[in-house]
Amino acid sequence: MSETAIRPAIITGVIPDSIAAEIGFTPGDRLVKINGQKPRDLIDYQFLCSDEVLDLEVLDAKGKPHQIEIEKDYDEDLGLEFETALFDGLIQCNNKCPFCFIDQQPPGKRESLYFKDDDYRLSFLYGSYLTLTNLTTKEWDRIAQMRLSPLYVSVHATEPEIRSQLLKNQRAGEIMKQLEWFQSHRLEIHAQVVLCPGINDGIHLDRTIRDLASFHHGDTPAVASVAVVPVGLTRFRPNLTELAPVTPEIAKVVIAQVEALQQEFQQQFGSTFVWLADEWYLIAGVELPPSDYYEDYPQLGNGVGSIRRFLDEFAEEIAEWEVTEIDPPHTCTWVVGNAVENAFQPIVDRLNAIPGLTVNLVAIASQYWGQQMTVTGLLTGHDLMNDLPGRDLGDRVLIPSVMLKHDEAKFLDDVTLDELAAKLQVPLVPVDGIYHFLEKLGENRSGVHS
Repeated sequence: MSETAIRPAIITGVIPDSIAAEIGFTPGDRLVKINGQKPRDLIDYQFLCSDEVLDLEVLDAKGKPHQIEIEKDYDEDLGLEFETALFDGLIQCNNKCPFCFIDQQPPGKRESLYFKDDDYRLSFLYGSYLTLTNLTTKEWDRIAQMRLSPLYVSVHATEPEIRSQLLKNQRAGEIMKQLEWFQSHRLEIHAQVVLCPGINDGIHLDRTIRDLASFHHGDTPAVASVAVVPVGLTRFRPNLTELAPVTPEIAKVVIAQVEALQQEFQQQFGSTFVWLADEWYLIAGVELPPSDYYEDYPQLGNGVGSIRRFLDEFAEEIAEWEVTEIDPPHTCTWVVGNAVENAFQPIVDRLNAIPGLTVNLVAIASQYWGQQMTVTGLLTGHDLMNDLPGRDLGDRVLIPSVMLKHDEAKFLDDVTLDELAAKLQVPLVPVDGIYHFLEKLGENRSGVHS
């Protein structure tokens, strides 16, 4: 992208007591250049701002230009927050993966739900997955020059014909050469395999994992870890017959197959190397592995070990919780996806042993998506509107924040929290993490800790 296409970075927040706050930056100001260069993204901004002397070109909220000179310590942060991490636009995905969640949504929802990114910068900054099929030579060079590592890569299969079939893109067959590139540049990736029964499972899964393991050696392994994730399907997918769902029987076969490889890699590498997403165990109806199985949780963002960590964090927090009794007594409803119902039941049993506290767990399968088993983050406002009316919801309903848009109280189907609360006639309380969850449980009807 040419420099003229790089938009000024819109400032949305100024951290109190920071350099930017002292200078007088305010939300709505726009950063144009740093030391004569237009930053393309947050990566450029962080790199350029590491200097001790900065010459900033800024437009204020009224469009008036300003030239600002700053002297600071090396690597000292300015304290600016931006509207987006990308100032020159999003790199769009040109693949047609049949399991892509973006293409498995109904039309007519908010525009942001249909953005199909394949951007290496978001992968580096936030751990989102990319396929590598959309990178130009210039972008490969930038990854090498700026040492943008690790990246998170959707591999799915290493056999060229199968990966091309899954991504509907002939360039997808170059994955092994691309992994060799990462190895030659001493850069790392974390890989994921979305398993589609009948396509990339069985001997193909074995081949993929072993190919990826061949890059796991040296001080900086090109492939640091692998996550195997079951394909997730909705009733809105374009082709209802191309993909088959993962059944409990298939899940048990995959678990056995991957666990055999894990034992082999543990002996070879001293690490499990490849992990199964929590959903495999939930679908199969078998117990989750213990905490030490996940080592340092390298694939936590991919749903590998997130439930076990949640259970462990609950055990730690409840052991130190100072609330021994709720007075006056109250009842809360906790809404989750039915995939975690059995895993979370011990939490509910422990909470209901506290005098004066009643927690009702409502585990829902999404009719909206047409799923028999649903993870919590995919529950929609429609699902809650269909399931919760007529129940005794108690004094409040606790809504895991993972169901909501990160910056707005809105579900995936655009139903707002206020709309749902109006229908249910009960307070709805978003909760984020164990500490916040317990904090809200320990409040009485007037919001005061007991």
